Amino acid sequence: MTYFKKDGPLIHPKDIFIGHPKAPITLTEYGDYECEVGLHNDLIIREALKRYPGIVNFNYRHFPQLRIHQKAHKAAEAAIAAAQEGMFPQMHDLILHNRRNLGAASLAGYARELGMSGINFLDVLVAGKYGQYVQDDIASALKLGIKDAPAFFINGKRIEGRISVRGLCEQIDPLVDALHTSKPKAKPKKYLKVS
Repeated sequence: MTYFKKDGPLIHPKDIFIGHPKAPITLTEYGDYECEVGLHNDLIIREALKRYPGIVNFNYRHFPQLRIHQKAHKAAEAAIAAAQEGMFPQMHDLILHNRRNLGAASLAGYARELGMSGINFLDVLVAGKYGQYVQDDIASALKLGIKDAPAFFINGKRIEGRISVRGLCEQIDPLVDALHTSKPKAKPKKYLKVS
């Protein structure tokens, strides 16, 4: 098995979801894999996904804080590489659980641990094959006015402050209610009067 798609288009970070990809509500994080609160936030997000199965999905976008976290960029590249083989959630978890060990050799080791046995994973990381896609996410974050990671959005609307399960639910519940009330009501059927 190789890590990288030879056929078909590359899956960009904006198209990588945890949860149903066509869910009507998307929780987006612009994050940094070396961030202190990354794992804590991920646990909160996973709980929200459990509470709204099929309704809420999660999109992780990369915003490494390069001045203070030199390894976060390569970690983001590794996550994008894993996504090409459908292994984003697993790599995302490994990276978050090992945020202090994100050198290229460690990232290649996590890929092996996941059963991704391609020889070229380390070479691709060193060559920066997916670096431009991380840069695209950084540019997207800057256009949105993001200065620090993490930053969260629900359906494109920024969430201010720290996240919590309760806080997410308070913002998601009205959107779920709106989904239920916006469904068109069935028109009454017209019957011909038979005499």
